[in-house]
Amino acid sequence: MVATVSPEQFAHVADGVDLCYQTFGSPDADPLLLVMGLGGPMTWWDARLCRMLADEGFYVIRFDNRDVGRSSRVDGPVSWGRLTRAFLGLRVRTAYTLDDMARDALGLLDGLGIEAAHVWGVSMGGMIAQTMAVAHPERVLTLTSMMSTTGARSVGFQHPSLLPTFLSRSGDRDGYIEASVRTWRIIGSPGYPATEDDVRRRAAETFDRGVSAAATGRQMLAVLTQPNRTRDLGRVTVPTLVVHGLSDKMVHVSGGRATSLAIPRSELLLIDGLGHDIPEGLWPSLVRAVRRNADRARP
Repeated sequence: MVATVSPEQFAHVADGVDLCYQTFGSPDADPLLLVMGLGGPMTWWDARLCRMLADEGFYVIRFDNRDVGRSSRVDGPVSWGRLTRAFLGLRVRTAYTLDDMARDALGLLDGLGIEAAHVWGVSMGGMIAQTMAVAHPERVLTLTSMMSTTGARSVGFQHPSLLPTFLSRSGDRDGYIEASVRTWRIIGSPGYPATEDDVRRRAAETFDRGVSAAATGRQMLAVLTQPNRTRDLGRVTVPTLVVHGLSDKMVHVSGGRATSLAIPRSELLLIDGLGHDIPEGLWPSLVRAVRRNADRARP
């Protein structure tokens, strides 16, 4: 079966914020909202993976978060000093929070007329998905949190040396592609390595959708200033799948373990050789796991 794919569309979700989104499959199928991580456009949810999910009975919705891709840019300066203070846990002003980004995602569901959805978030997207489940449990049917963390500073940490990698101003299109190749060599999956051609293709597609170091910095501030959700996650009752790679250098596996420990009756799936990406070699097993988790919500 070939999944129906919509053209890219826009939804107004907040003052000054319009999100670009796309759907796969039938609106009558189980709604599945895909939430991407730091600096990643919706195309990082590969269209082939989205079709696989649609073939498993999901109505798949992928979208560009605010400050990414074709969605709205939000004003707000970012300095190294502010990022450093946030990294150290000091109070700083931010353009927006993860709560705002969670409300964006809920606003998108509102625009589509969807009361509640299964939610799969990766990295920062996992933090947003967790926030949705905590703040609006009635809107989340099941939760899949992948390569993410609880917001507690003692887990899910990354080395400070990785910060410049995501904020470097690579200049033109060729510079951005070369920087992406270097980045994914560091944080990609050693057990499921992507080809350099695939990395370059995705980087070119990402650049063409629109990239901004300042926008990535604003998202990073939202991540660095997130609250510790550990206690609140204890109130999450929806079926939850937590996925983490044992080779993740961006978000330490302790973040996944802590997330699963915090959420009652959650399933923890640790994958050897998985880094901080969604490698094609794991798509079939991930699709089955997300489908299995969704089926746990059936009466």
